Amino acid sequence: MADILIICIDRDDDIGYKVGIKSPVIGREGNLDAAMQLALSDPEDSDINTIFGGIQIYDEHKSQGQDAEIVTICGSQNVGIQSDLIIADQLDVVLERVNPKKAIVVSDGAEDESVLPIIESRIKVDAVKRIVVKQSQNLESTYYIIKQLFEDPKISKTFFIPIGLTFIIYAISLFAGYPQGAVIAITAFVGIYMLIRGFGLDDILDDFTENLKISFYGGKMSFVTYISAVILGFIGIIQGLAKCWELEPRGILIFITFINASVWWIVAGGLLAVTGKIIDAYLSKEQTQHYLVLPFFISSAGLLLWAGSGYILEFKEYGVLAEGLLHLVIYIICAITMALMGAGLSTYMKRSETRNIKISLTHSQRE
Repeated sequence: MADILIICIDRDDDIGYKVGIKSPVIGREGNLDAAMQLALSDPEDSDINTIFGGIQIYDEHKSQGQDAEIVTICGSQNVGIQSDLIIADQLDVVLERVNPKKAIVVSDGAEDESVLPIIESRIKVDAVKRIVVKQSQNLESTYYIIKQLFEDPKISKTFFIPIGLTFIIYAISLFAGYPQGAVIAITAFVGIYMLIRGFGLDDILDDFTENLKISFYGGKMSFVTYISAVILGFIGIIQGLAKCWELEPRGILIFITFINASVWWIVAGGLLAVTGKIIDAYLSKEQTQHYLVLPFFISSAGLLLWAGSGYILEFKEYGVLAEGLLHLVIYIICAITMALMGAGLSTYMKRSETRNIKISLTHSQRE
């Protein structure tokens, strides 16, 4: 039993991998021997400094008459969840054997200190001592932070995908012998990417990708309809861009023309995707009311976008036309009617579900 436990962290198990010493290593003599063997095996290993630093702290407390113990805990070469689980198990064994009141953690950098929450969840940590070579005091921490950032899926997608696609667009333009098109394509891509990030559409794309993966592994009908929806959406985008190129509009009319030419393809893709979800929900005997209302709202939104963009294009070319304005009003009324039908269907199905729950509860109470 000891009052203070000095814990040296070797998260990537250099002691076990390079020297063959099994952890945890408890006691001054054992740690001194482990540090010397590691120094003979790999003099450049930073864990040597960690153990010697822990021994120095141990000696200081002993010289002051305090009851102290030192231990080196190792993880695994597979740094991450596996190594942290091993460290947690070894720490439990050490704490049960030594039964200390508080601890001092010794590490060689930010990577080893990432296990601090594991230690603090089991014992009170009074101090953290980082032992690093003075000439490179911030080097390992900087490397570790950059490494962690690149390993983060969200950051890596945000950083690597735009740069990768930019290089691909430029390479295709050079291969096609049209380098001027690279500037146009890259500018358009950066603009679209910024809009997607700004409106939070990247989360929708991530959800779509995840649902596509789940439906593929689950052998669901929605996988086929999702792929078909993507194809229809791609056709709509190409048709919209072709229409813009053909008419050569200027200013805001580029966007309006694109919407008018592509909206029904995109709506058809959305309806197809929702149809796949409805079929999957029905076959798996799940509730379908959440999906049945979506076709009404998708169709309503598509009708509004198509009618509104069409009227703007006609107004730009011919001016105010009573017939065009009448058609716009009719389309708006039809879109509102479809939306109301969807809302009514949703309300009816919710009430039916509530009624069925009440009936089942009544039957269960009677029984």
